[in-house]
Amino acid sequence: MFFNINAKPSKWSTITLGLVLFGISILIYGIASYNRHKENPSDKLIPTAGQMAESFRKAIFQPVITEEYDEEGELIVTDQPRTLKEAYKAGRLKEMLKNGEWQLWKDTKASGYRVLIAVLFIFIGILLGLYMGMFPYLEKLLYRFVLFFDKIPALAILPILFIIFGLGETAKIALIVIGVAPTLILDTYLRVKEIPKEQITKGQTLNASTHEIIYKIVFPQIFPKILDTFRLNFKAIILFLIAGEALAAEAGLGYRIFVVRRYMDMATIIPYVIWISLFAFFIDYLLRRWIDKRFKWLENN
Repeated sequence: MFFNINAKPSKWSTITLGLVLFGISILIYGIASYNRHKENPSDKLIPTAGQMAESFRKAIFQPVITEEYDEEGELIVTDQPRTLKEAYKAGRLKEMLKNGEWQLWKDTKASGYRVLIAVLFIFIGILLGLYMGMFPYLEKLLYRFVLFFDKIPALAILPILFIIFGLGETAKIALIVIGVAPTLILDTYLRVKEIPKEQITKGQTLNASTHEIIYKIVFPQIFPKILDTFRLNFKAIILFLIAGEALAAEAGLGYRIFVVRRYMDMATIIPYVIWISLFAFFIDYLLRRWIDKRFKWLENN
């Protein structure tokens, strides 16, 4: 039954089988963590679920406190509350919620901003691939250049980007765009070439303009497939984001992981990795649902 190519799993089987490997992974981790902490209660390599939950709780609910020092290097003691509980007791909860900085949200916001700007540039690149596939002279001009550029490892030119653009946001965003855009440009180009020539000829016969042929005949057919390619490459976007933040940033999910790595703080690293994975999975889920709902005709093809 399990290896029957005509099998049709029930809804219960689909849910159960989808959770089996997750359950096994959690069980193996739990056993390994228990055994290590049994031998060494202060072990940092495989933190317990409780340690990770506490670290994640602090990242979410404990504000970032900036410590100030006087000229002699002594810590300046202030009455600033350090937790939500202290702020509530002091009657300053509203003030803290309004003005406080929360580590996880600060990092997520910084990384999300970089991803958003990079994605906007990547989708501009998709238009370039569309035009490459439609206009022969533009194809001859750009195809080999983009193909060559796609073979350059983006991480190899990261030092060059930092030298040219400095350590600011531009270099990190450029790294993501350079790493992902050429692949999507070429994929779009190939999708355009898959469109039967007869459809374009028929559009011209019906006196459709070039703009109408591109955006009413060709683009609607390839767009959902391009979105599929984009979501499958979203992992690469996250990879380049983390690489850029690891080397030069003041906030970000990748930045935080590499900061706490210095202290072997696995209780923070693992929850952050899970958070990044959930973020990527959520984006993938939204795109899949939107494609299924918006382009129902694709299922029939």
